[in-house]
Amino acid sequence: MKKEYVEKFVPYRQGKSLKGTETEKNLLKSFAGESQARQRYQMFADIAREEGYEQIAAIFEETAHNEKTHAETFFSFLEGDMVEIQACYPAGRIGNTLENLLQAAEGEHEEFAELYPEFAEVAAKEGFPRIANAFKLIAKVEEKHEERFRKLAKNIEDNKVFAKDEQVVWICRECGHIHIGPKAPAVCPTCLRPQSYFEIKAENY
Repeated sequence: MKKEYVEKFVPYRQGKSLKGTETEKNLLKSFAGESQARQRYQMFADIAREEGYEQIAAIFEETAHNEKTHAETFFSFLEGDMVEIQACYPAGRIGNTLENLLQAAEGEHEEFAELYPEFAEVAAKEGFPRIANAFKLIAKVEEKHEERFRKLAKNIEDNKVFAKDEQVVWICRECGHIHIGPKAPAVCPTCLRPQSYFEIKAENY
């Protein structure tokens, strides 16, 4: 009988205590930031779906899952008790999908270009190489998140979400119908889902 995979959070145990260090505060700030990003992306996904961008909604949801894992990674290093931090977080409104993509890209840029490199440096100086490495590795992921969000935003700006300049292979996310052409069908001829369900077919296996 096949065992079902169940996600399980496992705290990290290390020799040197984090208590009272700047790294402890930075981990908590990062945990809070990643947790909030996850929730924002879930809300952004809902807006994208309402506006007819099924693939963008799915990408927001996928990124939200990434942020959840980042939050768990940062939280796994913490040792408990109450820790006071001072930090600023986005308190803005939810916009349309284009606005949300640009907002998300800015947040990812700040993490990989400023916050996490700084936090990695502090962790290394305080004697936590494993934590420093975690900040560096997650920063690389956030850089790719920014790139993807900006590409998606440009597609919307250029009206290229469902239309390209060349022949491409489109696939319906719902039934798998394949269409070849510069533009996705207005309606899937197989399952009758609207154009919003089409995306460019990618084979990454």
